[in-house]
Amino acid sequence: MSIELPSPDFTTIEQKDSIIRDLIELIGRDLVVSDEDGRRAYETDALTAYTKVPLGVVLPQTTADVVKVLRYCHANKINVFPRGAGTSLCGGALPSEDGIVVCVSKMKQVLEVDFPNRFMRVQAGITNLGISDVVKSENFFYAPDPSSQLACTLAGNIAMNSGGAHCLKYGVTLNNILGVKMVMIDGEVVDLGGPYLDAPGFDLLGLVIGSEGQFGIVTEATVRILRSAEGARPMMIGFQSSQDAGACVAGIIGAGIVPVAIEYMDKPAIHVCEDFAKAGYPRDVEALLIVEVEGDNSEIASLLDQIKSIAERYNPATILISESAEQSARIWRGRKSAFGAIGRISEYYCMDGTIPLGALPEILKRISDICSSHGLRVANIFHAGDGNLHPLILYNGNDPDESFKAEEAGAEILTACVEVGGCLTGEHGVGIEKRDLMRIQFSDVDLALQMRIKTLMDPNWLLNPGKVFPLDHSSELADVA
Repeated sequence: MSIELPSPDFTTIEQKDSIIRDLIELIGRDLVVSDEDGRRAYETDALTAYTKVPLGVVLPQTTADVVKVLRYCHANKINVFPRGAGTSLCGGALPSEDGIVVCVSKMKQVLEVDFPNRFMRVQAGITNLGISDVVKSENFFYAPDPSSQLACTLAGNIAMNSGGAHCLKYGVTLNNILGVKMVMIDGEVVDLGGPYLDAPGFDLLGLVIGSEGQFGIVTEATVRILRSAEGARPMMIGFQSSQDAGACVAGIIGAGIVPVAIEYMDKPAIHVCEDFAKAGYPRDVEALLIVEVEGDNSEIASLLDQIKSIAERYNPATILISESAEQSARIWRGRKSAFGAIGRISEYYCMDGTIPLGALPEILKRISDICSSHGLRVANIFHAGDGNLHPLILYNGNDPDESFKAEEAGAEILTACVEVGGCLTGEHGVGIEKRDLMRIQFSDVDLALQMRIKTLMDPNWLLNPGKVFPLDHSSELADVA
């Protein structure tokens, strides 16, 4: 996979030093990282196969700081790479050696909490879990819950339209953001949406959320907070085949039941997660579903009984319903720690395709066949309820041949997702990982239209360049530049 990032040619040390001096003058020495060791901390994101040490890093504390930096970069045609916590799995935060990283991790203040109207206004550098922590004492929470929620920032969630285990019922980031404050590349500050369910005019929030930092830098957001349910309880359903597990998911959703979450693990993932978290997962099954429902005690009991009846049609090997809060916590601790647990035994390449639920049994078999054909192992851990797949392709990162095979297998898996009516990404974004696969899902006309919108927002393509769009789209780019 090529990781070329087009960038201006600031080649001399004098030019680079001059840029750093200017940035220090603009926002202060404490908010600019210029030493090599400091910059190296921002050379990659969670897709660690690729690294680029940026020219410099700025750590703004206010929207005004971001305005100053973007105005300067716009005037001097310097590439800008927005960054939250760097937990992106698609190379979305990868910088260039001639670019400036604008990291919003210091912008984590809570600006307003309104319980009667059920919203919070926060700076975008607050962590995902940090939002819920502020309001949990009043029995409220923020719904999107990606596995990295302890570390990932709201800014990154907005950039990639993150979801999580409970998005089946509550929706992804797009469904839980009411408004944003965003700084455009020329320093203009725009406010989109607000503390209400719908805003007048065009739905520009729908354009910005998931735009991967291509349009501007979000510095503040108004998020929807929800009242916590009276109770919740998960159940685990084990199967002797992934096809039966996939068919069971389709059966549950087809019956009109919408659990809070339906999570899937295959046998390799079950064993690794159980070894790590001691969650009580059954080791003698090929596939495991974690299904959680919520409500009062009678509603929970009724839903679990219905799901159990549906599951029994698909030859379950085991059905276990949580009997305590402690057991529920263990079940979810195992799932939330899954990516880290897999990382203890092997490097992995994480895919993020999304498919129609009816295609789940077919695609699980195709994933297995694809990885086997390349001589690679795969562990499947994903949000089965909304068809958002996260197959983890295990490989030896020190072996160039295996690395290449992992990328080939990943591309074939994503192609298969599109072929069955799905798409390339559910919540991780396109970044550099999937940009060369965009033609699989979109025609040249589709891509040209998207690029025109990008050019309208960022005429010189300075914001997060080299991401999302295939680099060889030179003719379309020339038409819109």
